[in-house]
Amino acid sequence: MPEKTTWEKFFDAHAPIYEDNVFTKNTVREVDFLLDELHLPSGGSVLDVGCGTGRHAIELAKRGYAVTGLDLSSEMLSRAADAAKAENVHVEWIRANATQFTFPELYDAAVCLCEGAFGLLGESDDPIDQPLSILCNVSRSLKPQAKAVFTVLNAAAILRKYQNEDVAEGRFDPLTMVESSEHPPQEGVPAVAVRERAFVPTELILLFRLAGMSVLNMWGGTAGNWGRRSLDLDEIEIMIVACKSAEQLAPGAAAKPRASAIRHAAQARVPGRGRKGP
Repeated sequence: MPEKTTWEKFFDAHAPIYEDNVFTKNTVREVDFLLDELHLPSGGSVLDVGCGTGRHAIELAKRGYAVTGLDLSSEMLSRAADAAKAENVHVEWIRANATQFTFPELYDAAVCLCEGAFGLLGESDDPIDQPLSILCNVSRSLKPQAKAVFTVLNAAAILRKYQNEDVAEGRFDPLTMVESSEHPPQEGVPAVAVRERAFVPTELILLFRLAGMSVLNMWGGTAGNWGRRSLDLDEIEIMIVACKSAEQLAPGAAAKPRASAIRHAAQARVPGRGRKGP
């Protein structure tokens, strides 16, 4: 792989304390929900994109499913492998950037949860190309009519959080829905500058459609509060349930010029931005 991205640096350093995060404490209930929604065949295959330390992947494997966990952080994957060994289950762990993977096999389902990859932008990532590339890769990896569950940052909450001063000082770009901030991966470690992308439901429907997937439902997706319920404006994440339904409208390299054209058109319509865009 090329030089580490900012998110790879962050998660490599964060891996030792990742399981201390409060949002990691509901794994069994979350997997119960996923299985109720995905309707997997017995022993079916699941792709976990942005699997982190493998908490969902390992729980799925414990229940008899064939799981592949993909993540860009070698430290996260190392801890995932140790945890799987301790639970005496097999998971195929793959280190890769979620925007750049291709697998020969097709899966019965896919998940991408708790900001595992979708919308976590590197320094040079385009805010449309990055999520669309991930969706195209996931869609290409699914069997026809297979389902996928994503949870992504809720733009409604982000918009209610920031003020014009934040835009002027570069903390938030309302055109791209990108937050720019610095966070230490753990206590005593220097902060890492990161970029995170939030989404509105209408654009999610379009992005999934471009990738060859149909959105079936969108619900509140904040960790610890999953359910078939309406989205709360102030909650952190949206849950998307989709199925592979068609050929991709924006496969491979074709996605990039289309996404970039949309972004540049938006910039042209709105002058005087608070900071230079990515």
